[in-house]
Formats: sequence, structure tokens, C-alpha cells
Amino acid sequence: MVKELIIDSTPEKGVTIALLQDKQLVELNRETVNNNFSVGDIYLGRIKKIMPGLNAAFVDVGYEKDAFLHYLDLGPQVQSLLKLTRIVKNGSYQEKLLNSLKLEKDIDKAGKISDILSKNMLLPVQIAKEPISTKGPRLSSDLSIAGRFVVLVPFSSAVSISKRIKGSNERTRLKKIVEGIKPPNFGVIIRTVSEGKGVDELQKDLLDLISKWEIFTKRLRTAEPPQKVLGEMDRASTILRDLLTDEFTHIHVNDPVIYEETKSYVQDISPDLEKIVKLYKHKEPIFDHFGVEKQIKAAFGKTVTLQGGAYLVIEHTEALHVVDVNSGNRSANKENQEDNALLVNMEAAKEIARQLRLRDMGGIVVVDFIDMHKPTHRKELYSFLKECMATDRARHTILPPSKFGLVQITRQRVRPEMNIVTNEKCPACDGTGEIRSSIVLMDDIENNLSFILQEQNEKGISLCVHPYIAAFIKSGFISKRIKWFLKFQKWIKVVPVTSYYLTEFHFFNAKDEEIKL
Repeated sequence: MVKELIIDSTPEKGVTIALLQDKQLVELNRETVNNNFSVGDIYLGRIKKIMPGLNAAFVDVGYEKDAFLHYLDLGPQVQSLLKLTRIVKNGSYQEKLLNSLKLEKDIDKAGKISDILSKNMLLPVQIAKEPISTKGPRLSSDLSIAGRFVVLVPFSSAVSISKRIKGSNERTRLKKIVEGIKPPNFGVIIRTVSEGKGVDELQKDLLDLISKWEIFTKRLRTAEPPQKVLGEMDRASTILRDLLTDEFTHIHVNDPVIYEETKSYVQDISPDLEKIVKLYKHKEPIFDHFGVEKQIKAAFGKTVTLQGGAYLVIEHTEALHVVDVNSGNRSANKENQEDNALLVNMEAAKEIARQLRLRDMGGIVVVDFIDMHKPTHRKELYSFLKECMATDRARHTILPPSKFGLVQITRQRVRPEMNIVTNEKCPACDGTGEIRSSIVLMDDIENNLSFILQEQNEKGISLCVHPYIAAFIKSGFISKRIKWFLKFQKWIKVVPVTSYYLTEFHFFNAKDEEIKL
């Protein structure tokens, strides 16, 4: 599988990142210029309100709406975090790490938030979900700092290993390495990409995370709520950190500053792949050049057409997302109904897995597949859908098809759904549904001709119009064009342009430059 990353930076839209697999768009991420609440950012928050009924608190982190912090998201060692915050703020704790800090007892899993937090208390919190719709950010005080190979977890001593690393010998090897290099009172989660890596690479990554923790404690000393204390990397670096492998063949960037940042980061985490980072210098927009813009327009929208003639209808509601699978003209094929339904459903399952990643659809997703009567076919479809979604980084759960052919999916939602407007405003009516009366079109053209030829004294004029209008102007023994020649004593070249709408017209001079009116 060949992977490419296309990074488009514009002042209006910010940074848009497209991930391609075998030239097909599978992920689209957008990082706006003013997005100050990214997943992973750590803020010094102030408790604004305790809600005993919800067993939660609302925290001021600087967003227009207070952020939500549930008791279960406090983390078992929240008392140690509160203790560290107090002693760092009053200046009695000068160490950068946690070597001499005595950890507090874990909080009761069934406890009450009012026993832990109180109004106006200061607490470092991490963004777990970005603001979505009318809701503020969702928070966690179980802090963690993610690197390429490991994740650093303060106030812990546990070493956890990704479940995707299957070999028992490899798991034991990695655990021994990390236990030998991690500092006291820090836990570590070993990520999947650590498989086969040596001590040097793991230690380098861990030291980088420790330096970030040192920056956090240094800034915490002088921070005032609500203030960002430690920021997560930008989206491009985050994707590279999580996904960069030897399968990547190209990373194209159209902004010199982001190009240098990306090249430096890739050189730091994977020096062998530095040469794949390229600066795009062509005049054509980068997404148009690599065919991304066309894929975006085709993949987003209510209806998504599949290769075999079937199509999906995707609807979004406040509570859930609904996907309806339709056979379209595929139903005319010669296969029997049951086999035809299986083929359409398999094709749809592959596209649905792509659409969930592409649009970053989270929450509950209900898919209405075409009915299949054979249990073996339903089981085959279920297994294939799970296989297609195996590469999805978001946590998800898929239930087997019900008797009605419905498949229910829950997918982790950490940021707003990607929404791309695929419809364009009609250039003829400017979105109003009405156009200027065609009966006065010739009067408009003649008045503009009079101004251009008599007032501006232009020569070698070309008039570009819709083919129907061009035919009308040139038709007859004494055509409109002959009449204009007799009136203005200058010949007008009439050029038909098929892409014009019926009442559209433009004038060009002898240098083929448009005459603005």
C-alpha cells in the first residue's frame, strides 16, 4: 500500500491535510488558524461549578462555554496532581520531575466529585474532546503526553503495551527496556510502532517527552487560569507521528514555513524518510494537481456513488448518522437477488469504512444494508466490515446485522465532523433562482458595445457568448453582427463558448484580455 500526504496551506482556510492510500483519499484534516482547543492541549483551569447530580464539574479553560469534567475522567491520581499544582504554585517544589514527590492514594472509583474538587480550585486539565456543536470542550485530568513510540503518564509506575503487539518475547523485551529507562513516578504506554525498535530510539523518544513535562512544570509555576500550559503538536506533525512508516512515498507541502517544519520533524523521527518531503512550487492549486479536490467534491455530500452503480445516502441528525445502501442500476444485473445484494453490500461496506474516516463521523452510526436472507452472507458482510475498519485509528464497536439488515456502529468522536460544501452557487442567478430577462440581452450587449467602441475606441473586439446566442447573432442575411458593423463601422468577432450559461457574455480586446465593464 502506497501512502502520500498532501498539505495545503491558505490564509483563508488554514491548513488542510489529505492522506492518500494508493491515490485514494482516506483522511481529510483541517486545522484552522484560531483553533486553540486541540485534543491533547493542557490548560490550567479554574473550577467554576460543581454539579453533584451529574457527578461532574464545569471548568473555565478560556472557551466561551465552560468545559465539562466528569468524575470518571479525573484519573486515579488526581489528588497527586492537585498536590503538585499547590506546591509548584507556592514555590516549595523546585524539582523538574517527580522523584521526591510522595504520591497520594488513588481516589475511590465510585466516589463523589464534591469530595475531590471545590469551586475556584485550580486544576491542570487536558482536552479530551474539542468543542462540538453547542457544547464546550470535554476534559480529563488524567494527563498524558504522547510521543512516536511511547506515551508518558505522570503519577503512575505501570508499563502498558499495545494489544496489537502479539509476540510474547517482543512484549517482554520492550517492557524490560522501558522499565530500565523510565524515571520514578512515571508510567509508560508502549505504542504499536515500537515493535522491533531498539533502546536508543525508545530512550530518545522518552527523553523528548520528559523534556515536555519539565516545560509543563516550569510554566505551571507562573501560569494564571485559564491559560494553555502545554500545547499538542499541529495536526500535520500528529499524523506523521502516528502514521509515518516506510509505506509513505511522498509528502507534498505548498507552504515554505510548513515545509521546513515538516522536513525537520521527519528528519528527527525518521531520518531515512526525510527525502520524501517535497516543496510544491507549481501555479496550479496543490489539491487540483494531485486530484484531491475532485475526490473531495465526489466523496462529500448527501449522495455518494459507488463504482458498480450502487450508491449511498448519508444523513446526519442531532442524535446519530444514518447511511442507506441502494443498489441503483446494479439491480438490473443477471446475478440472482441474494448474490447481487451481497456484492452491493460488500462494496458499500468498504466505502462506508472510508467515509467514516474521511468525514470523521463520531457517535452512533446506523447502516441500512440491502436485506440478505442467508445467515452465512450476513456473517460474511459483518467480518468484511470489521476488516475494512481495522485501519481506523478512532475507537469503534460494530454490532452484527440485525434481522432488519441494520448494522449499528459506535465511533469515538473527539472533534467536530468534517463538513465540506459540495454544492456551488449558480453563476447565472447568483443563488436567487432568477436570471435577467433574455429579451433585453441583445440591448445589454449593444449598449456595452457602444461604450467600448465609441467611448473607449477599442479595436479588434471579440464577443464571447453561449453557442445559442452566437448562432442567433450570426444568423440571417442581415444578421445582428452585420447591423452592428453598419452602425459602429467595426467588425465584431463572435466566439461561442459552451461553458457559458445562456445570458452570460464577455468582451475581449485584440490582446485577448477581458474588458472589464
